[in-house]
Amino acid sequence: MNEHCRSYLHYLELEKNASRNTIASYRLDLNRYLAFLEKRKIHNVNAISETHASEFLGTLHRDGLSPRSVTRALSAIRGFHKFLIGDGVTRNDPTELIDAPKLPRSLPDVLTQPEIERILDQPSATEKDKKHLWLRDKALLETMYASGLRVSEVVSLKQSGLLADEMLVRVFGKGSKERIVPVGGSALRWIERYKRECRSLLAAKGRSDDALFLNARGTPMSRMAVWKIVQRAAAKAAIHKQVHPHTLRHSFATHLLEGGADLRAVQEMLGHVDIATTQIYTHIDREYLKEVHKTFHPRS
Repeated sequence: MNEHCRSYLHYLELEKNASRNTIASYRLDLNRYLAFLEKRKIHNVNAISETHASEFLGTLHRDGLSPRSVTRALSAIRGFHKFLIGDGVTRNDPTELIDAPKLPRSLPDVLTQPEIERILDQPSATEKDKKHLWLRDKALLETMYASGLRVSEVVSLKQSGLLADEMLVRVFGKGSKERIVPVGGSALRWIERYKRECRSLLAAKGRSDDALFLNARGTPMSRMAVWKIVQRAAAKAAIHKQVHPHTLRHSFATHLLEGGADLRAVQEMLGHVDIATTQIYTHIDREYLKEVHKTFHPRS
């Protein structure tokens, strides 16, 4: 069973080009699954029944995992069994008739345009900042809001991926899928200034691997470093909402739709495979419309 599990994870990595985060999550779910089966002395995939699979998901729920985590675990073991069927190991799929738990539809936190402006205005020069890191932080925030990049995409953004003359950036999203995203003039101006006054100083200290945004040691930034920059800017801007890097992405999409952008164009820019994922922002847009109506209509 462990060997089958390793084969499946290799398949996800090499053939399906799944992201490292997905593989790590599936590995955790499958290890739990195999431990559950081991306790019941089940060592053969043909002996696993729908009851066993349902009981496993039930234990996750009882252990306090969220419906979203349980759904991910179901996806992991369902994919595992389908892989085994495709490989001719078995004809048995104990997950075939199991429905995923219903997930509550939660709308992501979104910042208003004035709140975004306040956050983007926070990085500023100080006497203590000899490396001009404020320029990096400013260019980073501007880029994230201008292009709606995920934090993993912005830390892996290469200088060679910046197509400044065409006002575009080339990014590699989930599953290393490449896409081209527009980037605004404001972000490009700050990126150019950051490269001229700050990045060259940082790059002299370490191995940059052509990464656009570097840390103080001259190496590519981590996701946590970006998180801290966003949190610090939000705190200085006195924003009382929960703000994290993905909030800038949510705000990017919402503001485009509020301005009349086409949903499929926004889907392309965000790199969503399924337009249903992008449609959550239309619900935010409706909330905005209702708020406008309530504020300005004489009989609201």
